[in-house]
Amino acid sequence: MTRMTVNDRPVQFDMDPQTPLLWALRDAANLTGTKYGCGNGDCGACMVIVDGAALRSCLITIAEAEGRFITTIEGLSRDRSNPVQQAMVAEQAIQCGFCTPGIVMAAAALIQSNPAPSKEEVEAAVPNLCRCGVYPRLVRAIQRAGRVARRQERINAAPAPGISAADAARVVPAIRPPQRGKGSAD
Repeated sequence: MTRMTVNDRPVQFDMDPQTPLLWALRDAANLTGTKYGCGNGDCGACMVIVDGAALRSCLITIAEAEGRFITTIEGLSRDRSNPVQQAMVAEQAIQCGFCTPGIVMAAAALIQSNPAPSKEEVEAAVPNLCRCGVYPRLVRAIQRAGRVARRQERINAAPAPGISAADAARVVPAIRPPQRGKGSAD
């Protein structure tokens, strides 16, 4: 039985201790925001925060995670209020979204330890691969998240999950609910 804390909750996995943390999170804990990309640590899609550091969950076993504190994308912020999540939306640094959870986790760990990173520090701390090529916007988003974390800027970007389209439009004026009869299929 392997024990650790995942998203501030104690968990124990009755699995082979050599099981990659990625599969314990996805298959046993049903935390599927952590993505399987390459399985050998190259892409960063499986990035989680372990004791404050961004680590590729495909490369760490549950035995190595024993007794540690793990944060997945699901535990970062239930209402999308984390500065990195807000800045990623505001800077339009999300395309297909597959790599986004891993990027957000690497960026969140960076902002936690260094809320004023240079472009070079962002590039070094967030080595994730993005097949859509959002890298210039990604650097801007992470630096903006740092400003938000330092309380130098405020973002009104992503509405909370479960919000209606009409309420979202009131919260974020750039978002408009679909109009019936105007170019939409009725």
